[in-house]
Amino acid sequence: MVVGSVLVTGGTGYIGSFTALALLEADYKVVIVDNLYNSSNEVLNRIELICGKKPEYYQCDITDEKKLDEVFDKHPDIDNVIHFAALKAVGESGEIPLEYYRVNVYGTLCLLRSMQKHNVTNIVFSSSATVYGDATRFENMIPIPEECPLGPTNPYGNTKFTVETMITDHVNAERTKAKKEGKSEEPFNAALLRYFNPAGSHPSGIMGEDPQGVPYNLLPLLAQVAVGKREKLLVFGDDYASKDGTAIRDYIHILDLARGHTVALDHLRAYHPGVRAWNLGTGKGSTVYEMISAFSKAVGRELPYEVVGRRAGDVLNLTANPTRANKELGWKAEHTLEEACADLWRWTENNPQGYRQEPPKEFLEKLKSSK
Repeated sequence: MVVGSVLVTGGTGYIGSFTALALLEADYKVVIVDNLYNSSNEVLNRIELICGKKPEYYQCDITDEKKLDEVFDKHPDIDNVIHFAALKAVGESGEIPLEYYRVNVYGTLCLLRSMQKHNVTNIVFSSSATVYGDATRFENMIPIPEECPLGPTNPYGNTKFTVETMITDHVNAERTKAKKEGKSEEPFNAALLRYFNPAGSHPSGIMGEDPQGVPYNLLPLLAQVAVGKREKLLVFGDDYASKDGTAIRDYIHILDLARGHTVALDHLRAYHPGVRAWNLGTGKGSTVYEMISAFSKAVGRELPYEVVGRRAGDVLNLTANPTRANKELGWKAEHTLEEACADLWRWTENNPQGYRQEPPKEFLEKLKSSK
């Protein structure tokens, strides 16, 4: 039985596709919009191979309000949105900030307007830990709780912060309006999910992160070094105030993160909290050197790296305090860093061309026999 219908924007991307899979497994109907700027629609076939169901898909840019209207018109049963569609590289955002504002902020504006026209009232927003900026500037804010004052240090973080504010203002206004009209304010809700560094792949080895062009995140870069696509990893700064001088991040397995989105949506639908922010993380920080060591272990050999200068906008420590999500959503990260590294390596080693190649036959056989 279908429990609800969800539009997933950016649903062919890394986190979006894993969330679409988790939603289908939880008996939601899923409609995806994505412009394939940094993804492949082959992932739709992989989702079907894993769970036996395929999401509906429309090629659509998040800034195309008219096209979004058409998708909502075609699917009047959509009553929730999970919003991933965005540009997401910290470094690049400093070079082309206007493009980041156009896609991330104006794109969300188009989405919210289209939702409003079609009376779609629940939104789960894929925010980011970057909205906190450098939390070490405050006492007792590491690991970072949701109460930590926001203060992004780069344009990407600024766009996420701006979108959080816009969604909050919109939902609060809709609730106030409903109240004035003597209607229930309960339908209008938003989850702001702030997360840290997603990692890993599907344990089957047929679905993972497949960045087009140069990846910006540590683990996919390390994976490219491991398969020989890249000579070495560049470590941005070894003069941070950490135990080994490298920056600290909270790495969360993609399966845990995807499940976090489904439980957040379930919570909005069941408890109608208005606007609420939740951190999704493990609560455990790892340095860059620790990550190189953990992934090297999964690969079975030492991977080469070179230390270069710090990247503008990077901060020392982004580790989540996930207590609020643990308590309110009943959600907790269950997979280990070792599992994330092993799953990522299984995917990378066996699918060097990502989604531009057929999935390995033995993996497909294993999937079939497990059903």
